[in-house]
Amino acid sequence: MFDLDNWQEIFDTIRRHKLRTFLTALSVWWGIFMLVVLLGSGSGLRNSFEHNFRDDALNSIWVYRGQTSISYQGLPAGRYLQFSNDDYDMLRNEVEGIDKLTGRYYLTGEYVVNYQDKSLSFDVRTVHPDHLFLENTLMTEGRFINDKDIREIRKVCVLGDLIVEDLFEEGADPVGEYVQVKGVEYQVVGVFTDEGGENERRRIYLPITTAQRIDSGTERIHQLMFTVSDPTLEGSKKVEEQVRQHMASLHQFDPKDDQALYINNNLQEYQQFQTVFNMIDGFLWFVGIGSIIAGVIGVSNIMLIVVKERTREIGVRKALGATPRSIIGMILLESVFLTGMAGYIGLLSGFGVVYGINALMKANDVELEFFYNPEVSFGAVIIALIILVVCGALAGLIPALQAAKVQPIEAMKQ
Repeated sequence: MFDLDNWQEIFDTIRRHKLRTFLTALSVWWGIFMLVVLLGSGSGLRNSFEHNFRDDALNSIWVYRGQTSISYQGLPAGRYLQFSNDDYDMLRNEVEGIDKLTGRYYLTGEYVVNYQDKSLSFDVRTVHPDHLFLENTLMTEGRFINDKDIREIRKVCVLGDLIVEDLFEEGADPVGEYVQVKGVEYQVVGVFTDEGGENERRRIYLPITTAQRIDSGTERIHQLMFTVSDPTLEGSKKVEEQVRQHMASLHQFDPKDDQALYINNNLQEYQQFQTVFNMIDGFLWFVGIGSIIAGVIGVSNIMLIVVKERTREIGVRKALGATPRSIIGMILLESVFLTGMAGYIGLLSGFGVVYGINALMKANDVELEFFYNPEVSFGAVIIALIILVVCGALAGLIPALQAAKVQPIEAMKQ
């Protein structure tokens, strides 16, 4: 029930002890403010990590060539592995659990692209059709490279949207046009965009078989990538082990030779980083709650002083019939009010700093590598508010119990 007298007494105490109240509230404000800012900073760090993973499929595995470090079946150490179309076919046909599969063949020399009177340099990638899913490429016009392009060794290409802006007139349709890449004409069959940033949007994709034929007449592949159908860490590790065993058999190296074949499991790396960030979040909560507890101890000490100052008043109240419960409620109410108000202002201040920095970065188009889109989750806000209420009650509990033990006769003598 709302008791006007209790609230009048609380505000009267605050007016009579402005400096003491301010310093006490400041410690609580600082604790909750730091908790919100730390959580926002932690989310900015986590979001930057998530942002860096947006360009590649999380369930992808990347296979790189290496150099043998162990002699095997009479073959010496120091041999360099070379991938070819046979490796691609082996992974496609013999390894279970692979979903999407692509290879890359690296072109040599400068990638000069000509269209009419314009000549510019861009990054060129030669891939299989499934590369569309490995890099999370988003088609905006036309199509991506398909299986028929690979089989028939077609001279087709897919352009990034920023390349289209650089080479073609505004409003022009590039699909069906021809561009020259290193002096060879390719027909544009599609335009894409990519969430990986401007560098990814300034790339040209060619069929890998076409590049192999034109560049050196080889079947060599420099890199292999694939996604797994079972998007769990255990499932990806099983596929990874199968790949290593099949590659070791095909290229005749020891399966235990980690230097011969480098396999980067994106899912494993992602989960490792998630574990690290969970530990960071736990540490931030520990530091933030520690700051709040420090402020609460200050509130508790001040409430003990308040009880000491009002001992005679409490004695008079009890002599007039006030129950211990009403005395405890009076002290707890003042403690919760002081803690709650200071904490709520700290909460708003923390939100202002976190989202103010976020808005400022977006307004100025600033993107920091290790601090992206800082935010504080709704769940964290609810937890912080619960912490405020609990801490406010705990801060006043001991002083309230001490006030309830005051004997009217002894209090009147003071």
